Amino acid sequence: MTAAPSTPNAPSASSATTSTPATPATPATPAGAPGRLGSLGPVGLVLAGGISVQFGGALAVTLIPRAGAPGVVALRLLAAALVLLLVCRPRLRGHSRADWGTVIAFGIAMGAMNGLFYEAVARIPLGPAVTLEVLGPLALSVLASRRAVNAVWAGLALLGVFLLGGGGFSDLDPIGVAFALGAGAMWAIYILFSARTGRRFPQADGLALAMAVAALLFLPIGVASAGTRLLDPTTVALGSAVALLSSVLPYTLELLALRRLPASTFAILMSLEPAIAATAGFLVLGQSLSATEAAAIALVIAATIGAVRTQVGRGRAKLAPTPEA
Repeated sequence: MTAAPSTPNAPSASSATTSTPATPATPATPAGAPGRLGSLGPVGLVLAGGISVQFGGALAVTLIPRAGAPGVVALRLLAAALVLLLVCRPRLRGHSRADWGTVIAFGIAMGAMNGLFYEAVARIPLGPAVTLEVLGPLALSVLASRRAVNAVWAGLALLGVFLLGGGGFSDLDPIGVAFALGAGAMWAIYILFSARTGRRFPQADGLALAMAVAALLFLPIGVASAGTRLLDPTTVALGSAVALLSSVLPYTLELLALRRLPASTFAILMSLEPAIAATAGFLVLGQSLSATEAAAIALVIAATIGAVRTQVGRGRAKLAPTPEA
């Protein structure tokens, strides 16, 4: 996805790439270009990030009884910020007000997304929480796309996530549902500002700075909620592992992917999150899948394949030479 830095509107698929500040002389790479920098490259990054998030999320759920949801979020963001700041060592000078505004908005969205999601999983099961959360990116895919076929893929994925959620959410805690939907809205905003940050800052510098903003935002909340429980060595170790799996790895992978994927394709790829969670539960935890759940996963995967094929085909059409008259 790309987002034009000068406008708040969702980007179109036609603006899928822009050279980063680190390489101003490098021509933009088309989103559908073949080879390592083609569409399948960023798609693989998104999928790897989704797998990492699911394992990190499962570990985080076990931490909530120890430190509470705000405490877990504070630990996760603080550890991730420290790692990224040490590794990236972002430059603080030479950035415009617009650059700083973008990275601060990205950090606020990131922190709010995490905080709302963990408040949700403290009240409702992980599967329905992820299913509700992914509705935010799905809504973005419809709003950002200017092609009717992308709305079809989004609708197919939407049907899949509802089937995966059991066809309804009436038995769930309404406060937990509200938190999950709020996390989904923040996720959509995160997608937009992640792409803008990736184009304004070289490498992962913007991500490191945004993570620091999110950590500063939630650290007082986590300390007020959990107190000295945050200093327990086991809690710190588990929180650091959650930060690596749920923040450092996936956010870095997604930031790289968003430089070459349009909003519509990236958002539909996010619908794989509930499917990955259900599949991991079956393979790792021995949780059986019903026929409805299997059908839901198939729908989500079909929507994902359709979105990717649409994007790759569009890129190839752009790269095709114009025949001579």
